[in-house]
Amino acid sequence: MAAQFGRRLRKGATTTAVAAVAVAALSASGAPGTPLVGGSGDPQSTGTTPPPDDSAATGNSPYYTDLPPLVTPDKPGTSTNLPVTGSAESGIPASILAAYKKAEQSLASSDAACRLPWQLLAAIGKVESGQARGGRVDANGTTFSPILGPVLDGRGFALIKDTDNGAYDGDATHDRAVGPMQFIPSTWATWGQDGNGDGRKDPNNIYDAALAAGHYLCAGSRDLSIATDLDRAVLSYNHSNAYLRTVRSWFEYYKRGTHEIPDGTGVIPPDLGGTDTRPGSPSPSPAPSGPVKPGPTPSPAPSKPGGGPTTGPTPDPTQTPTPPRSQTLAGVENAGTGTLTATAGDAFTERIKVRARNSAGGPLARVSVTFTIAGDTDAAFDGGKKAVTLLTTADGTVTAPVLKAGEKTGKFTVRAVATGRSLPPVTYGATVTARRADTIARTDDKALTAAPGAEFADTVEVKATYKDAVADGVAVTATMITDAAEHAENDKGPYFKDADGKTVRTLTNLRTGADGTLKLPKIYADDTAGTYKLRLTTEGGAKIVIELKVEAPPAPEVSPTPEASQTPEASQSPEPPAA
Repeated sequence: MAAQFGRRLRKGATTTAVAAVAVAALSASGAPGTPLVGGSGDPQSTGTTPPPDDSAATGNSPYYTDLPPLVTPDKPGTSTNLPVTGSAESGIPASILAAYKKAEQSLASSDAACRLPWQLLAAIGKVESGQARGGRVDANGTTFSPILGPVLDGRGFALIKDTDNGAYDGDATHDRAVGPMQFIPSTWATWGQDGNGDGRKDPNNIYDAALAAGHYLCAGSRDLSIATDLDRAVLSYNHSNAYLRTVRSWFEYYKRGTHEIPDGTGVIPPDLGGTDTRPGSPSPSPAPSGPVKPGPTPSPAPSKPGGGPTTGPTPDPTQTPTPPRSQTLAGVENAGTGTLTATAGDAFTERIKVRARNSAGGPLARVSVTFTIAGDTDAAFDGGKKAVTLLTTADGTVTAPVLKAGEKTGKFTVRAVATGRSLPPVTYGATVTARRADTIARTDDKALTAAPGAEFADTVEVKATYKDAVADGVAVTATMITDAAEHAENDKGPYFKDADGKTVRTLTNLRTGADGTLKLPKIYADDTAGTYKLRLTTEGGAKIVIELKVEAPPAPEVSPTPEASQTPEASQSPEPPAA
């Protein structure tokens, strides 16, 4: 189940020896005795070709049988307050450790009854791929080259014919285990997950693979806090009791404490290194099976005819050879990064790039460089990370992920340093500027009027743009101003109210919405009639002045009261008729 298989578990004698060491390691570390669930036995311990079996996650591929040190980390019984430092074996690369913990959190939400511990994922990741080749992954958690197990063609391993047309393993004839958690393609097709939210399910991505492994181990109604359930889960991953013992030993080791180390600096299993394990790539010779015993001291080298050794002078074993200048890191330097400036909420268009140089002044590949954001800022690298560790390429350069500005404006610093080296860092200054608008205008043209002592019936609404595009999140200030040339704040006329209901004639901390619009709070009129001005200004210099009128409503027209028309004659009583 690993890319290149040093110390494979394949023959009976090897299995017996490793199993004995595993039991000794568990006893020495104080690990509790846990039952080993058998199933159909251990096909890899029979000394014969195992039967075809693709029911396990890995197709029962081989795995690394190296056991943890007998001296465990100095945090017995804890897994929450992890030590900052520790042995090399207890260090887990940052992205790998983050993926395991993220998977644990995800399963705690989706399948809380399973109780998946991240240390179990770490133990499986250790024996499957040496924690993704010591953490050789990019900023997104994807391995720099595929990690492939051997061809499962029935010769020494299971016979599993191609199920993915070579899509994952590059082999259209037989399957191979793929990625840091070593899934065979048919299992990945069922259990694959998108652990880093990029819309893809990639077995070579540690976030995807760790989450998939978590779901696989939690299948059914397993409760991994119960020893027998945990054993069954591990055996379902690779049906071998020796595999279970090896995983168990690392599980107990990691439970006693571990620490985070930069990506690319983890312990790499024997024969793995950085070898490209894609189909067609040359494979190194397998490591000897079983424990390595000290052999006799080799005889002196044969002499040439006439005397003299067949080789050069024997090196002094007490002297550490000095690496050539072309392989000695002299420092890291800026590789042409320009000015780092971005508007709040936007990505920096300039990417930070550094170059590692050797003592001869030339480029140096595969140097681990850590980029760290420092200062009072909410800016972050893509994915929300404040620090990332990457390796330089063949030309000695490495480019940091996209840097994204937050909403906090101002200056901050990004440092690039050769990971774990006492060499001067490369420092970059970065600036986040406020969102801006170059135009602001009303969204309607209604006249804004109010009677003295009343409130304005209509609301003021404006829209801001920048270079003809919507200007969202732009700061706006609203001020009632005088007619004077300096446009000072007016002390009479229309006003706003603050949260306590008090009269204010200037409002700050206003911001346009996602569509660039801003609707002002209600405006009130005092008892002074007249024509007034409201000024709105934005970050970036856009300005508009709006007219407000305070006037008494016109008096209603009074209709004249009709009066009866009377004449003097009509008002006199008529004379009585003559007798």
